[in-house]
Amino acid sequence: MPESGALLAIDYGTRKVGLAIGHPLTGSAQPLEPIRYRRPDALLGELRQRLEQWQPGRIIIGLPLAGDGSETDMSRAVRTFAAQLAGLDPQREICLHDERMSSQNAARGFAERRRQGRARRRDAARLDSMAAALILESWMSEHPHA
Repeated sequence: MPESGALLAIDYGTRKVGLAIGHPLTGSAQPLEPIRYRRPDALLGELRQRLEQWQPGRIIIGLPLAGDGSETDMSRAVRTFAAQLAGLDPQREICLHDERMSSQNAARGFAERRRQGRARRRDAARLDSMAAALILESWMSEHPHA
């Protein structure tokens, strides 16, 4: 399968998944439209389409660990999701990345834009994708030669 140098980040949620695309050359990530879903198979179908569209070389999934770094119910759900996603394309590398604070940082950034009068209604709907962009930028800063 042809791969681009692009990286796809996922901020997994039980009803909505945030997505961001980025490239190691720029070190920056761009939020994409999040995916809302009701059934896991519907989510995997949507993600299959996004993988075909973006052809990322690697997928980075935020791993929500507890403050002390221990596993949580949600981190176990993310690990299960990552295994399901790996089944879609066993050749594509999937990396889990500690996402502690990414959602809070995305919400703080949105609140700051709102305070400055720069926030838009669609920004609130894309908070999960903004978190995915922060996850991806954090991963790229920790893996500058990946």
